[in-house]
Order: sequence, then structure tokens, then C-alpha cells
Amino acid sequence: MIPIRDDVPRRRVPVVTWFLIIINVGIFIWQTQFSQMELMRFFYTYGIVPRIFLTSIPPEFTVLISSMFLHGNIGHLVGNMWILGLFGDNVEDLLGRFSFLLFYLAAGIFSGLFHIIFNPVSMVPTVGASGAIAGVMGAYLFLFPLARVTAVIPIIFIPYFFRVPSFLYIGAWFLIQLYYGTLALGMGAVYGGIAWWAHIGGFVFGMIFYRFFRSNPKRI
Repeated sequence: MIPIRDDVPRRRVPVVTWFLIIINVGIFIWQTQFSQMELMRFFYTYGIVPRIFLTSIPPEFTVLISSMFLHGNIGHLVGNMWILGLFGDNVEDLLGRFSFLLFYLAAGIFSGLFHIIFNPVSMVPTVGASGAIAGVMGAYLFLFPLARVTAVIPIIFIPYFFRVPSFLYIGAWFLIQLYYGTLALGMGAVYGGIAWWAHIGGFVFGMIFYRFFRSNPKRI
């Protein structure tokens, strides 16, 4: 189920959302210069490796930020940036540009810490913007619960388009994260190649704390 667009008009150009997308794409293009060995070393240095983080004195807190701007492959990058572009513009509209940037970074940091808490002995480097973007989705759920999201399901070679309220689409997405996150507790930190608890942590942060970043809290 791939989201295509929503029906919430934006009032102004989403400068911060586009800036974040440009930064992520630029860093990924830079990564393509690395050999496989250099890239793995790069991920171990600037990604989140829970066991290394917890055993370092002092912990390298900078990886909580650097990791959210790295991506493992083109599919990882495109998927994350598409969702950020889809939901981020409207959240940026209501939070304000500077507040949205702070919110995005805070959600990414919290998601990284959440991942570490649930996977303390993992030596697998975790990278990607999905934890921060999950925070954006959590905020969107409460700011625009009745927005209509157009999504597509490819049935063999025929795309099936449909529209659902955002609370159903995002709610279903979160339940999937919880399901696979529970499996991951017994089968590995990144079961299926995805850090599920980073998604869960970012989403929970977004749902709870978005209101503290609003530039005009009286607006719905």
C-alpha cells in the first residue's frame, strides 16, 4: 500500500522539508563514491550501533543525528523521502519552519535512543531518516486525522487506487510496526532489515510532543 498524495493544501512553500530532502539525497550521492568496505566502515562510524554506543565513554551522541541522514540503498532513500515530502509539508505548515526542523531532529534522536533501548547488544549499524519521518507521521495523525490519503496497491500489473482517512492509513502503518517490532524482540534488532523500534519510538514521540513545537498552539 503506497501513499500517493493527500488532500490537505499547503499555505506556503515547505522550505525545511525540501531542504531535508536535498541534504539526504546529496549525502547519498556522496556515499556512492565509497567502496563496499568503505561504506560499511562509514556506517559503523556515523550510524547507530547500540552496543558500541552503550559501551563508549562518553557515548557518541552525534551519531543520533548523523545516522538519520544516511541511507543503505536507493530504495531506502526514495521511500523515506517520498513519505517525508508527502506528510512533512503540512506538518511544517502548522509547526512553522524552525519549529518543524527542531521537531524533526528531536524525533530522530528519540527514535535512535528508543532503538538502542530495545536492542542494547546489537552490533548492526542502523541508518536512515525513517525514525524522524515516523515522528512526522505521528504529528500528522493528530493534526490532520480526517485528511484523505490516496494510496495504490499493485495487483499483479494493475494498480488499484483508493482513498482512506489518514487516521486509518497511518494507524494501520503503526500497527504493522508494532507487529514486526514484537517479532524483532525475539529474532534480531533489525528483523527483515528494518529497525522497527526506531519507527515506533519516533512515531510515539511525534504523537505526544508535536504540540510543544507548534508556533501557534491555538490553531487546529
